[in-house]
Amino acid sequence: MKNGKKPQRLTLLGFFPVRRGLMKGRKFGSLLGRVPPNPYLTIISIFVALFMSIPIIYVGFRGIFAGRERWLRLLDGRIPQLLVNTLGLTVVVVFFATVIGVGLAVAVTRCNIPGRKIFSWVLVLPLIIPPYVGAVTYVMIFGPAGPLGDWFQIYSFWGVAFVLTIFTYPYVFLVVRSALKRMNRNLEEAGRSLGLNNLGVFLKVNLPLLRPSIGAGGILVALYVLSDFGAISMLRYNTFTSAIYYQMGGYDNVSATILSLVLIILTVGVLWLEAKVGRKKVYFQADSSYRTLEILDIGKWRYPILAVILVIIGVTIVLPIGVLLYWSAIGLSQGALEGGFWGYLGNSLQVSLLAAGFSMVLAFPIVYLKSRYPSKFTTILQRLSYSGYALPGVIVALGIIFFFNQYIPVLYGSSFVIVIAYLIRFLPQSMQSSSASLEMIPPKIDEAARNLGEPFWKVIFKVILPLMLPGLFAGGALVFVSSMKELPATLLLRPPNFDTLAVRVWVEASEAVYHMAAPAALIIIIVSIIPIKFLLDKY
Repeated sequence: MKNGKKPQRLTLLGFFPVRRGLMKGRKFGSLLGRVPPNPYLTIISIFVALFMSIPIIYVGFRGIFAGRERWLRLLDGRIPQLLVNTLGLTVVVVFFATVIGVGLAVAVTRCNIPGRKIFSWVLVLPLIIPPYVGAVTYVMIFGPAGPLGDWFQIYSFWGVAFVLTIFTYPYVFLVVRSALKRMNRNLEEAGRSLGLNNLGVFLKVNLPLLRPSIGAGGILVALYVLSDFGAISMLRYNTFTSAIYYQMGGYDNVSATILSLVLIILTVGVLWLEAKVGRKKVYFQADSSYRTLEILDIGKWRYPILAVILVIIGVTIVLPIGVLLYWSAIGLSQGALEGGFWGYLGNSLQVSLLAAGFSMVLAFPIVYLKSRYPSKFTTILQRLSYSGYALPGVIVALGIIFFFNQYIPVLYGSSFVIVIAYLIRFLPQSMQSSSASLEMIPPKIDEAARNLGEPFWKVIFKVILPLMLPGLFAGGALVFVSSMKELPATLLLRPPNFDTLAVRVWVEASEAVYHMAAPAALIIIIVSIIPIKFLLDKY
């Protein structure tokens, strides 16, 4: 206390008194930033972030303390084989999806292919078909009872790799196409001035600039393969996700947590590798001299490439939807829409709409704090909120089963836990869309409203939220569609007599009752069209 003055006191998050002299330069000051965030939004965000991290906390804790004997038993036989299956499948699918995605992106963006503008969005459409639905259609064709069952063994490693590749290559295609559309023509002309031909320009100029985008698309494919359950179980292949599901079905949750922990380590390893490699592949180009790339005349190669594109469209879109239409027609003639079908549709809509609504509400506090009060603290909250997005549905379900069974048993066994699982898995989708919308609103608008004497909450409800509504609704739509398609978490958490369309597709297809599975699969595909416009506008 110099000069007889008492040190001023501040409140941290509106509750705990902190001396200004202690806070300056200390951990709290650096953690919270220069301006402490709104206490009420902070409390909500902390609650959401902690709740989103329940599965990973539970799996980590139970897996680490599962016991040495249980670990050794699994390490001696089960885990090595699952590692070979899972990593082998991931590497193969990433390789072929990357080759197909990059090749198609270059063809429709740079080459004078007939109809290339139409193909640039048609080739994204495989994303509307969930891989487990695609697997069902190919089982109908190449399964033991299918017309081409002797031509190709769909129940095999290469069958699984084929299905996952053709329905995940659009992740690479979208990202690489976006990068090509933003590339500067001046860079190519500089390469040609050094004597490079078109192939040399692509290999020495375009390809190095595309490496970050190719890597990002490959990471998306890898994360999907690591987390997929539906297609893998439909095609009777054994990876970590299917093994975890069947361990839980056998009420061996301890072994399931060990396998889940290994899968989490694999997922974190993929993300770490992407972050480490990505830091070494950062490229910049000047906007002041930007010119769009020219379309290259590839001469007689146009038509062979066009034929390849048409074959890929046929394999990924025309054939699966045609098969589903055929079996749906049979199903309609045999009363597939009677009985419980509309109840399954109602259940799907109920939990998906609730998840979408809650996601819009819960995404806002975290996004707003991160945007308007950037600090280590808000960054931690944001990353915790993203933790469930990289987890497979079976792991999310495992964490929820433990938490609600132990601490909130009154809600365990209700449809509400399905909504919670959807939020943990897909809230980051809503956060991404909301964040993009909020970034378009200058902070000066908030400050101007506050300077006019308006209270904080009035500024939020009267100014910020109305301007964010398009982004909020887009995020909610993405969560809705993802929830309609979600299979493993719904399988494990659904209460008795509460089946959704995704569950019915899996159950009926597993029993080879294809005329009952096809109509539900078609509805899922129709609903999945909703996010395509969002993706095309974004990329």
